[in-house]
Amino acid sequence: MADLVFLDTSAYLCVLLGEDSSSQLSRWLQGKDLCCSALLWIETERNLVHMTRQKLLSAKDYQLAFTQVKQDVDLFLSQEINLNLCLSGEFPAVKMPRSNDLVHLRSALWFFRYRKLKAFVSLDKDQKQAAHELGLPMSEF
Repeated sequence: MADLVFLDTSAYLCVLLGEDSSSQLSRWLQGKDLCCSALLWIETERNLVHMTRQKLLSAKDYQLAFTQVKQDVDLFLSQEINLNLCLSGEFPAVKMPRSNDLVHLRSALWFFRYRKLKAFVSLDKDQKQAAHELGLPMSEF
């Protein structure tokens, strides 16, 4: 069984859009099983639309990226957002994440406890700090 790795939206968008570090991250992810919060999908779609409206992404590139997103859904185990997740009462000791970030963190905690998560991947330094405070296994990336 391959190592299970959780990607938050920053890490997924990096790979999807070929941003800096995407080739290194893609290589590191090869052969690993992927998981995420269901929130990843709406955040990704929203970011793609926002980037297109800001003229940072062409309409053609938006369409290509969104087609890839729909294909990628099948590559991930997605943790649904439910009341148990929302009312778990778990927070990092110091860092207070935004609500969406907390959903990713609590989803990763679920995978850590019930599916043997091996690594949490984020490109956001605050999110990484919060994950560390919660005791999530951090990526080598």
